Amino acid sequence: MDISRSTYYYRPHTDDAKCKQDADIRDRLEELALHFPRYGYRRMTAQLQREGLLVNHKRVLRLMRESDLLCRTKRRFVRTTDSDHPYRVYPNVYGDTIITGVDQVWVADITYIRLLHEFVYLAVILDAYSRRVVGWALSRHIDAALTCAALRAAIAERHPPRGCIHHSDRGVQYAADEYIEILKEYGFTISMSRKGNPYDNAQAESFMKTLKVEEVYVSEYRTFAEAKERIGEFIELIYNQERLHSALGYVSPVEFEEAVNSTQRHLAISAPTCPV
Repeated sequence: MDISRSTYYYRPHTDDAKCKQDADIRDRLEELALHFPRYGYRRMTAQLQREGLLVNHKRVLRLMRESDLLCRTKRRFVRTTDSDHPYRVYPNVYGDTIITGVDQVWVADITYIRLLHEFVYLAVILDAYSRRVVGWALSRHIDAALTCAALRAAIAERHPPRGCIHHSDRGVQYAADEYIEILKEYGFTISMSRKGNPYDNAQAESFMKTLKVEEVYVSEYRTFAEAKERIGEFIELIYNQERLHSALGYVSPVEFEEAVNSTQRHLAISAPTCPV
């Protein structure tokens, strides 16, 4: 009949197995979407692959689109930086720094959080190398007391070495005498963004966007206490420990730091010692 052997043995694949696989993947995607409501298809793909599933981003995108799981980002902007003040403004020294480890550069920022009947304000400090939130504070007032609380929390958590660069915008909350005194007391190198240039503090801005679209915009906080509890849970448990970060090779900040520390310990142990 002039047909190849492979054609003779070919049997069409039934759709049952594929449908079952799609259903299983869809179930897991729905579970992940409840936990990470703003995960896109790329992070979903990375998470499923970490769990041992053989999927590619095209399949995940198709299933998420069919299940209406693709997130729709809301874009909002509220000005929280007041750089019209009499305090000293420091130059940007972070821009020329090459980071090779944790606690070399910290970045700080402030954002607003809307409650049912009021606004509150969140100050955060991130390690620029691991993207981990190392300190944060929530307040009804956007003042130096807010930023000082976040800074003291970060210092108590990390005990950074002297010379660590602290980078922020040039807002009054970061330029105030009270805040600068803490930075000088612990030996920080002070760095501030150029005026009107949000790209100088892109890592902090990126975290704030993640917080808004993955937690704040999908929640309705009724009270200050509720907002503090929910935001703290997102920062400490989800963002720091579970959320996959594309800039870190799709691992969480805590997992990234653990890998870095493990590598450094291994290098220290394997390093040759000089004979006496």
